[in-house]
Amino acid sequence: MKSNYKPIGNYIQRVEHRNRDLKVTKLLGLSMTKEFRETTSNTVGTDMSVYRVMSKYQFACDFMSPIRVNKLPVVLKLDDEPNLVSPAYPVFEIKDRNELDPEYLMMWFRRPEFDRYATFKCDAAIRGGYEWTELCETLIPVPSIIKQREIVKEYNTIVNRITLNNQLIQKLEETAQAIYKRWFVDFEFPNEEGKPYKSSDGEMEMNKELEKEIPVGWEVKPLSNFCDVKGGKRLPKGEELNDEKKGNPYIKVADMSKSKFLILNDKFQHVEKEVQKIISRYIVAEGDVIISIVGTVGSLNIIHETLDKANLTENCMKLTNLKKMNADFLYHFLSSSIGQQIIETRTVGGVQGKLPMYNIQAIPIIYPSEKLLLKFEKIITGINSSMRNCTSQNAKLSTLKDLLLSKLATIEN
Repeated sequence: MKSNYKPIGNYIQRVEHRNRDLKVTKLLGLSMTKEFRETTSNTVGTDMSVYRVMSKYQFACDFMSPIRVNKLPVVLKLDDEPNLVSPAYPVFEIKDRNELDPEYLMMWFRRPEFDRYATFKCDAAIRGGYEWTELCETLIPVPSIIKQREIVKEYNTIVNRITLNNQLIQKLEETAQAIYKRWFVDFEFPNEEGKPYKSSDGEMEMNKELEKEIPVGWEVKPLSNFCDVKGGKRLPKGEELNDEKKGNPYIKVADMSKSKFLILNDKFQHVEKEVQKIISRYIVAEGDVIISIVGTVGSLNIIHETLDKANLTENCMKLTNLKKMNADFLYHFLSSSIGQQIIETRTVGGVQGKLPMYNIQAIPIIYPSEKLLLKFEKIITGINSSMRNCTSQNAKLSTLKDLLLSKLATIEN
């Protein structure tokens, strides 16, 4: 062990600030990503005076989670507004922030190695949970405070850039959705004179299948007319995914992105090459649209080139071999309010809903003129280029961020 490793207990202390005066009302939970989340607890009739109050630079953690999910949810509060956490969550703080920087300690908590250590300690514990004593005994490298703050600054530079890119991606996505909505939902696409079609008295006709008016000359056809709908595949019995990046990536519903393009990152698990051969028919190609069909139904992504030939879970379908229609138009149609409403009506089952293949194939798609479709594609191509750049950059930044966390173990003064 290196000489600069010290027990965390040398630097932290418990905080017992209860909400006795009921002045604090904002209650937050702890997520598996080590961030605050909106609570899902029903607090009607609950005695909120026993809840713990958190202030800036204090930590809260859930000691019982590692035994269930192999992670220790621990969150550092960085804003000034006090909030409440469950009385079951210990709250602690750094004794002297000139000896140990709170954000540096939080970086250590974000390391996957720390979660594995906490899980190991839980397995060895009589009560099956991680405890305050185990946390205090955990060793951490403690370089000079100047070095700690340099590391934190470097880490935050990466995180802030990822956040900025995500905001830009969101704006670009909103722009693309707004253009799609104006042209293909509100039908205010530019007519021959460059004026908005519908408000310039463009001809409309009632479509019986959609029960709404659409521009004259447009068609409504089943999705199967424009692409092939194919399922994913679960792993053969007895086989498991690996975290060592051996073989091909395996796309699960949990891997799907909130932005348009799904791009390979370090969070993906992989399928061994020998196993991949068995399920090689169930792979995706660049430009395929994938849709989740079980549980959380209707999540959508377009496959980025980095996931070409990745395997797909049985809980998704792929829309592939597109004909007469580009992936962007199909993605935006299915993501729109009309598309999501159609998907909802075609989902069967109770709590664990499912979208069957035949119901996907029969989804009615509004098909505009080919000329207008090409004009839309030209506009979206420029937006997509910017989104791909930001997404690719974030993948590299995430790798760099994880590398920085991994190197904490070798930090010297």
